[in-house]
Amino acid sequence: MFKRLEEIVGLSVKTMLVTLLGILLFGVYVGILIDGENSLTVLHHLKKKKRDLIYEARKLNKENQKLQKSYFELKQLEPKE
Repeated sequence: MFKRLEEIVGLSVKTMLVTLLGILLFGVYVGILIDGENSLTVLHHLKKKKRDLIYEARKLNKENQKLQKSYFELKQLEPKE
């Protein structure tokens, strides 16, 4: 049976098994790369979270500036002791 397969494919059984194992391992590697703990999906989510946090920090910074301005304006109106 293996002899007939070797004649059809033109490769030895050992070569076919090594090739099949290589393809299988490569598939597992790609699967882990796409959907694993350190995957591209996680990287995308972390980049989005970073972008959102930077936006929120800028927004809070502007709000803080406005509140400080109001605070110092009110402080000027208070009588000095």
